Amino acid sequence: MTKELKTQENGQTLGQPKVLCTVDALGVATVTLNNPDKHNAFDDEVITLLTTLFANIASNPDIKVMVLNSTGKSFCAGADLGWMKRMADYSYEENLADSNALAQLFKVLNFMPQATIAQVQGAAFGGAVGLVSCCDIVVASDKASFCLSEVKLGLIPATISPYVINVIGLKAARRYFLTAERFFADQAKLIGLVDEVVAVTELENATQTFVNTLLANGPLAVKAAKQLALDVAHQPIEDTLIANTSERIAAIRVSDEGQEGLTSFFEKRPANWQSSDVKDN
Repeated sequence: MTKELKTQENGQTLGQPKVLCTVDALGVATVTLNNPDKHNAFDDEVITLLTTLFANIASNPDIKVMVLNSTGKSFCAGADLGWMKRMADYSYEENLADSNALAQLFKVLNFMPQATIAQVQGAAFGGAVGLVSCCDIVVASDKASFCLSEVKLGLIPATISPYVINVIGLKAARRYFLTAERFFADQAKLIGLVDEVVAVTELENATQTFVNTLLANGPLAVKAAKQLALDVAHQPIEDTLIANTSERIAAIRVSDEGQEGLTSFFEKRPANWQSSDVKDN
């Protein structure tokens, strides 16, 4: 059973039609880009919708996992052409405001406390590579393709660059930022942008397998583990970091969830956060 996650801004219900969101009984939110006629390209309206939805999901403790997917053949074609045409006439200050709004979208997605999964069925160009880079797990079909296409238009992939470089590394970024060449799912996996490549007919099943795996784990521990990865990355291994990580494991061991996890393991029974639906899967 699913329900629509409704968000409001200025009295208007957000979430439809260009972006949809449902939350099921297990606490899995699915955010769907829903503008297939334009290959799910985003504009200022979609940026606002996504940012609001991601922020609301992030603040909802009942949501454990978020899946980001889309309708149609393309995952997302990046910026909408009409929006880009409007921006061409913007002043520097107007362009800066637009860029800041887009940067905020990527920041909110990247730092969501919940586990996030991107399900990529087709083309992911420009800013869509940023969306993918901000997700914890990326499942792509063997038909998926990627392109950091900005330099073809005399632009640069600026707002997405911190997240893309963090995922694919400096060397690959220097190549694909400069060439704007199109590459496919197998290459995306080699450089770390994609985690799993499956046949398009198996894409939903592969995503659901990851969802079930995540739901079988302690929900607070998953959030803490994600924050741990974000906090420890690129930090020097010295006394302050060592002390901090020791404090984190000590605190979670004595937490209610940590105690339940250890007790259920030794008693050889499912932990209390595992619903019957997850156990059956």
